[in-house]
Formats: sequence, C-alpha cells, structure tokens
Amino acid sequence: MDDLEPLTAGVDELFSGHALDPSLSVTLPPGYAVWPDPSFPQHQGVTGPALWMTEGPAPPGLWARFHAAHAETGLWPLLLDDSAQPWSAGQIAPEPVAEIDAYDPAAFVAEVWAEWFEPPIDLTPFGRYSPGLAPAGRLREDPGAAAERLSAGLAGRPLGLVPAARGADVLAAVGWQGASHHNALTAPLSAVVRGWEDRFGVRVVGLGFDTLELSVAAPPVTFRHALRVAAEHATFCPEVIVQGPGSLAGHAEQIRDARVWSFRWE
Repeated sequence: MDDLEPLTAGVDELFSGHALDPSLSVTLPPGYAVWPDPSFPQHQGVTGPALWMTEGPAPPGLWARFHAAHAETGLWPLLLDDSAQPWSAGQIAPEPVAEIDAYDPAAFVAEVWAEWFEPPIDLTPFGRYSPGLAPAGRLREDPGAAAERLSAGLAGRPLGLVPAARGADVLAAVGWQGASHHNALTAPLSAVVRGWEDRFGVRVVGLGFDTLELSVAAPPVTFRHALRVAAEHATFCPEVIVQGPGSLAGHAEQIRDARVWSFRWE
C-alpha cells in the first residue's frame, strides 16, 4: 500500500472553516471530492463537496480503520457502488443534518402505514392499524464487530468519507436519492435509521445508487419481535417485501437473528 497518502490530502475541503489535524493516524489511497451537480434538483445551495471518494476499490480493511478512527476524524466511512450514478455524476442533493431532528420515526411509520389505501403487501396480523415501533433488541455482539464483518463482505468497492456524527446522518448529509420515489426527502429516512442504531445496534456500511446495507448487532430473535421489525421495514422500503416474500410474516422469518439488513428501492 505504498500509494497511500496522508488523510489531509484532498479531504480537508469537506470541512468548512478548519483543516484536519495533519497528525491523524489514518492514510488514504488516491481519491477526489464529490460535489453535487448544481443542475440536479437541489434542496439547498451548493457550497461545497458532499463526500470524498477513492478513485478505485478501497484496500482491504480500510473501512474498518476509518470506522475505528471516526471519533478522531469526524468522517464516517461508506462502501459505495462503483457506478457513475449518482456519485461521479453529482446526482445528489444534500440536506441539512439538523433537519433530521424534526422527524420522529414512530410518526413516519404511522404516516406511511395510514397512506396505504390499498396496501402493496399482506399486512397480517396488523391490518389497517400500524403496530408502531418495535421494542429494542438485545445486543448479540459488539456493533463495531458486526459492522466490520459486513464491510469485509463488501470488499472491492470504493470508499466514501462523509463528515457526520453518526452513520444514519450520512444519508441526508450526502443527499442520497436512492429512495426519492418513495420519500422526497432523505432526512426522515435518516431519522428512522437513527432509531435502528439505538434499538438494534445498526451501523451504516454500504450505500449504492438505490441500495443500503446495514449491519445489525441486536436483531430480533423471536418471530413475534421480528414481525414488529418487519412492519418498520415495510414502511421504510416496501420493495424489501414486495420484491421478496410478499408478506410481513415471510420477511419476519428472513430477519430473525439476521446480522445484515439489505434494502433496494426500485
């Protein structure tokens, strides 16, 4: 890995008003800052890059090193797909991270559920009334260890770095548009993922054009608990059930003790 450069090379422009400490212990392969395309519909004025991205596949273990150094760098690592869209094309629309606080995950679930005049999936046993948020799971392992294991399974992808206090916030911070046909704004989705971080030890690891990969350290282990979680998944990404088992019960069986939650919007 002789081609690695100091962390400050090209990354400090992500931080307005101050430069990174040159003594930081993590180094980078060649990469570039990703700016939103001003001609792409934006939620706010474009004033700087949204993320930094390696030019090619990240060296093995780099995601784990940046994840471990997050408190030191303020940068959350992502393993991205290598398509030109949306990253290189700038087809992103960042939203203020502060707006995530305005959204309540329970209200999001209830609102989406209530809007299903003709539900796209079998909602048995809950029917027309949302069951609300599922109770928290019990940690089965360290969330960092679960995240690092998933990152190893996504090896070969480019690495992205985003200034963010926690993984859930990167969806809004980078202006990811993968679920825009389901929800016009990304901040509500970030709020939902924040709740999963707190209740299920979730960590954001992979992000693609229309995909999201989360590690899970405190998954539901009983069918009854998994049904409640499946209801949340249905409102967050209906395709996970419509394009999958077709019912909450079928999805609940899939996520019992699952250490990865994968979502794809179509």
